[in-house]
Amino acid sequence: MTRTRCYREGVLCAEGFSLQDVSEHLAESSSVVWADLGAASLADLQLVAAELGLHSLAVEDATAGRERPKFDRYAGQEFLTAYAVHLDKETGALVTGEIAAFITPRALVTVRRDDEFPIDALVARWDENADLTRFGIGALVHGLLDFVVDGHFDAVQSLDDEIEQLEDLLFDDRPHDNAVQRRSFELRKSLVQLRRVVLPMREVVNTMMRRDVGIVPEAMTPYFQDVYDHVLRATEWTESLRDLVTTIMETNLTVQGNRLHVITKKVTSWAAIIAVPTAITGFYGQNVPYPGFGHHSGFVASLVLIAGLAGLLFLAFKRNGWL
Repeated sequence: MTRTRCYREGVLCAEGFSLQDVSEHLAESSSVVWADLGAASLADLQLVAAELGLHSLAVEDATAGRERPKFDRYAGQEFLTAYAVHLDKETGALVTGEIAAFITPRALVTVRRDDEFPIDALVARWDENADLTRFGIGALVHGLLDFVVDGHFDAVQSLDDEIEQLEDLLFDDRPHDNAVQRRSFELRKSLVQLRRVVLPMREVVNTMMRRDVGIVPEAMTPYFQDVYDHVLRATEWTESLRDLVTTIMETNLTVQGNRLHVITKKVTSWAAIIAVPTAITGFYGQNVPYPGFGHHSGFVASLVLIAGLAGLLFLAFKRNGWL
C-alpha cells in the first residue's frame, strides 16, 4: 500500500496522491514530498526512482533488503537503512522491521518490505512535531530517526525488565534451572540481534550531522544531537545487558553446582546415619554367641546403640550444616 504526503512551507497540503503526481507537487519550490512504498513491488520503486532520479545501487539495496543499518551518500541524494524493533515478552524474541529511505533535498521515499515497521506510529510522530516541518526534509528525517531510536530504547528497557525477573528466578527458593537457562539463551540472542541494529546507528547519526552532508539545518542540530545521545545510551545499555545475561548464565551454573554439593552432603550424611543400624544389626545377626545372646537385654542393648550412635551422628552433621 502506497502512502504519500506533501508539505508546503511546513504545512501539510496534500496526501494520498498517486506516485505519478510526485513530480507535479515538487514543481513548487517550497514543497517537500514523502512517499512510502509498503511492501512495494519493483515496478513501483522503479517508477519513483525514475521520477526522482534515484541511484541504481540504492534501489538495488532497498529491493534486496536485509541490509545493515547504514547511511550512503550519492550525487544529490542519500540512502538510509534502519530497523524498528520491539520485544515479544512471551517468547523473548526481538521482532525487527526494516525500512529503507531515499533522501533528496526535497523528497523522502521510504520502502518497507513487510508490515513489521509501524508506519502509522511514524506518521503520528511527525504530526506531533508539526512545528518542525518548516525545516523541510531534515525534520522528516529527524522524526524517522527519533522514532527508530526511541523504539531501540523501549526494547532495551523491556529486556532490562525481563532480566530483572530472571534474577528473581535465579535466587528463588524453588529451583528454576531449566527456565532460567532457556530464558537466558532467549534474551542473549535478542540482545545480540539488538546490538546489530543499535551499534551502527552511532555512525549513521554522526555522519548525518556533518556539515558537508547538508541534511541537518542549523536549527535542527540540537534535535539530532539529542537523537545521537539516545543512540549512545541505548548502545551502552545493550552492551551492559549482554554482560549481565552472561553473568546470570554463569551464576546459574554455579548455583546448580552449589545445590548439588548441598544435596551430596545431605545424602552422604543420611547414608552415614543409616550405616550405624545396619552395622549393629548385621553384627547381632551373626550366627555366633554375643553379649546378651538369647536374652531380652541383648535386644534392648542393640536398640540403645542404634539410637545413641545415630542420634550423635545426626547432631554432629546438623551442627556442621550438612543436614
